[in-house]
Amino acid sequence: MPNHTAGVAVLPPATISNEQLPSAGIKGCTYIYAPAGQAGEYAPLATNPYRGCGHRCSYCYVPGVIKMKRAEFDAGAAVRVGFEHGLRRDAEKYQAAGCRDQVMLSFTTDPYHPGDTELTRTTLQVLRDHGLGFCTLTKGGTRALRDLDVFRPGRDAFASTLTSLDDAFSQKWERGAALPQDRLAALRRFHAAGIFTWVSLEPTLDTDSSLRIVEATHEFVDLFKIGRANYLPMTRSTDWQEYTLRIVALCQRLGVRHYIKKDLQPFLPAGYPNPLRVPQHHGPQEAW
Repeated sequence: MPNHTAGVAVLPPATISNEQLPSAGIKGCTYIYAPAGQAGEYAPLATNPYRGCGHRCSYCYVPGVIKMKRAEFDAGAAVRVGFEHGLRRDAEKYQAAGCRDQVMLSFTTDPYHPGDTELTRTTLQVLRDHGLGFCTLTKGGTRALRDLDVFRPGRDAFASTLTSLDDAFSQKWERGAALPQDRLAALRRFHAAGIFTWVSLEPTLDTDSSLRIVEATHEFVDLFKIGRANYLPMTRSTDWQEYTLRIVALCQRLGVRHYIKKDLQPFLPAGYPNPLRVPQHHGPQEAW
């Protein structure tokens, strides 16, 4: 790993290491599962109540992964056949195993897509009733506030993906998603209610925009997860080393917690502390 240390101090180690992580994933469970690869950097467990989305993000890779035509995927989200029954069955198995991990919604859809999201609330309640924590990652903004009462400060988290603070930029790339200020409003409300909040800065479509997001939101965001863009025009034209050093320097200056994803880790200073998991809640570490 290159030793790019200019302008970046190495912070003290975090209080939890990857070796302390609980194991995740139970054989035979498909509705609550342990994500792999880049998705595994976000959460130990995940579930996807819907098929399709409706936010019409032009950078979205999911249609290709689930072998769904993009036009159908972008048209809106539909409930997965048999999802609630399968979720309850899997949740019972995780409860019997004593698992209390946090389950993320969602990787292949958005829990607060523009359509009917009543199943999202049901999903959160099922997870809660079976001893599991949960986290929602969404571009739905204040649509999520309907479920604020289900979230628990000591167990759960609310997260939003942000690519820019500019409405025109967002509407170009995320045509059906909530506008940036609406997403910020949701983050503020969840933060004010004592819920752990985090922001996904991935994909990074414009490096200066990501830096401005951290500046604008750090007072009500508890953690930033920072990645890059892949398979897009800016993938090759962006100086990812410069971006990595700039954003970690900013996070250090502001004193905010952050995780640098694997695609950017080669550009971190040697020995830079970057634990894969930190508790995403405001309760004791045992609740993670």
